[in-house]
Amino acid sequence: MTLLVTGAAGFVGFHVAQALLARGEQVIGIDNLNGYYNPQLKQARLALLKQQPQFSFYRCDLGQPENLLELQKKAPSIEGIFHFAAQAGVRYSLKDPYVFADSNVRGHVAMLEFARKLPALKHFVYASSSSVYGRNRKLPFSEKDPVDHPGSFYAVTKRAAELASSAYGHLYGIPQTGLRFFTVYGPWGRPDMAYYSFARAIREGRDVTLYEGASLARDFTYIDDVVAAVLAVYEQAPAATEPRVLNIGNHRSEPVKHLVELLEQALGRKAAIRYLPRPESDVEKTWADITAIQQLTGWTPQTTLEKGIPEFTRWFQACGQNFS
Repeated sequence: MTLLVTGAAGFVGFHVAQALLARGEQVIGIDNLNGYYNPQLKQARLALLKQQPQFSFYRCDLGQPENLLELQKKAPSIEGIFHFAAQAGVRYSLKDPYVFADSNVRGHVAMLEFARKLPALKHFVYASSSSVYGRNRKLPFSEKDPVDHPGSFYAVTKRAAELASSAYGHLYGIPQTGLRFFTVYGPWGRPDMAYYSFARAIREGRDVTLYEGASLARDFTYIDDVVAAVLAVYEQAPAATEPRVLNIGNHRSEPVKHLVELLEQALGRKAAIRYLPRPESDVEKTWADITAIQQLTGWTPQTTLEKGIPEFTRWFQACGQNFS
């Protein structure tokens, strides 16, 4: 099969592309290689993918839909799309909302337009986010919960993408699934994520900034579990006119302080912790109800935080600190 992965030089896209290549698939990767975080990390991921003869790369900014016209002509036989390209960063969305509107809304619509013109397309899988649950207080978060009280503009753009997908499913019959990821972590991750920045601060002897409140917690989900979930979902395409969304999480809400303790153990250094008030854009706790994806695919996360953090720190100490 010929499969398309957008955001192929990004964290999740890179790992999914690797897994598809390992299965022998032909993979086309798209990325604009922007400078939101260290481009050298994106280039390093991309270099690993380019070692595989079944991989081809197309540099493209999805915020400019005309850039897809060339690919539309070259690869009409694409059977599956894994759309992970997006502008990340909850707090960054408060500083520059326009780039989020371009990448996460305009770019998503561009991919839907691209998808509806592919005659062989079997499944369009795209990245949504747990941030769409916004200011909800009921835990764990379920796909059946209302999601009309976003807590950040990033969440607004992710929910807008889900609604656009629903409309395109109704209008054009595109089989598609949105995946609400919960705090994905692991080797080759994003330097702007808390676990990565905490590791860097501990390593360098700088303060680790935590937000006040004993109940601050996240559903940390290891990248290998995420990839397994993505591939399992892809094989279970919904009816063309019934787009769906699914949570992908570890079904555990872990205190952020426990994350820091595990990093201290793995790095062999104590953290100097500084507490600050929690910003309005950051929710207090996340926790995924994963009943729906388990019933659909049988997938169950295998990696606890106690196992995943040492895996990340091994990579971080070997090369990850060079991309901070």
